[in-house]
Parts: sequence; C-alpha cells; structure tokens
Amino acid sequence: MTQTKPQEQAKSRIDWMSCIFALLAVVTGTALWLKTGSDAVLESVQGSLWLLLKICPILIAAMWVGGYAQALIPKEFVKKWLGSESGFKGQIIASIAGALTPGGPFAAFPIILVLQRSGASFAICINFLTAWSVIGVNRILVWEIAFFDSDFILLRVIVSLPLALLAGYTTHWLYGAHELEQNKVGET
Repeated sequence: MTQTKPQEQAKSRIDWMSCIFALLAVVTGTALWLKTGSDAVLESVQGSLWLLLKICPILIAAMWVGGYAQALIPKEFVKKWLGSESGFKGQIIASIAGALTPGGPFAAFPIILVLQRSGASFAICINFLTAWSVIGVNRILVWEIAFFDSDFILLRVIVSLPLALLAGYTTHWLYGAHELEQNKVGET
C-alpha cells in the first residue's frame, strides 16, 4: 500500500476547497446581480480586490516567518516537547503558547502549520488553536479591558482555560492511537 505524501494531501484539499469557494462565489455573485444589478457586483468585486491587496503582504510575510521558523526549530526539539508522547507538559505548553500568540489567523495558522510539520501532534496543534481562539491574552489587552470589567474578564478566562486542554485530550483520544502508529511506522 502506498502512502500519500502530506503535500499531495494538502493539494487535494486545496483543490476541493478552491472549487467549493469558486462555486459559492458564482452563486452569490449571481444572486447579487439578480437582486441589485451589475453595479453592485462590480462594486463588490472592486472591494474584494482591495481587500486582497491589503491582506496579501501580511499573508506573504506570515508564510515567510512560518517557513523560517520551520527551518530554525529542530524537529527533535518539537517532537520531544510537543510530539504525540509529550503528554500533559505538551498540552500545557501549547495552551500557554496559544493563549499568548498575538494577532489573527494570519499569525496563528502559519505557526500551527510549522508546529505540525515539525513533529507536533494533532492534539497539541488543536490545543494551541483552541487556546489562541478562546483565551487570547492579546484580545484581552486590546479589546476586552476597554469594554468589560475585570470580574467579567477573569470569569471568562477561568471558564475558558480548560477548553484547550479538553480539545487537546479529546483529539488525542480520537486520533492519538493512529498518530502514534503513524510515527512508529515512519521511524522504521
């Protein structure tokens, strides 16, 4: 049995996602044209292109940072601290790192991709992503302090803390045995 390379799997997912989004774009563009006419479609396309031009430099820089980080961080280090056998210490590290990672998806997703490609387990990556999205210290400092009182923020953080660990352990429970087996096959 031949094994599918990660690049081939990613290419397959990207092709399907591209097709789905292209279809959604055609359907929504057609609905907009039927409802409001061609001027609204043209205005929408122009706005989308400006947004693309604004986001492209950020996305390109984030991908470069991700590529550089992958080359700089030794895989053995990542596997030891964040691999499928890292256990509770790996989950705690991922929770803290995810919670402290600033920025939006353009910052977090390349980091997660680098961690995964460098040997971090799926459970750790999901833990990191969950901590980044539900705890987000940067979001607390920039947004929440301006809108909510400290009791509300503290309660939200306390309630959110176990979610990253729960997500990581649930992933390990659902997928961990498969991942450990894949790692053992890859080492032989």
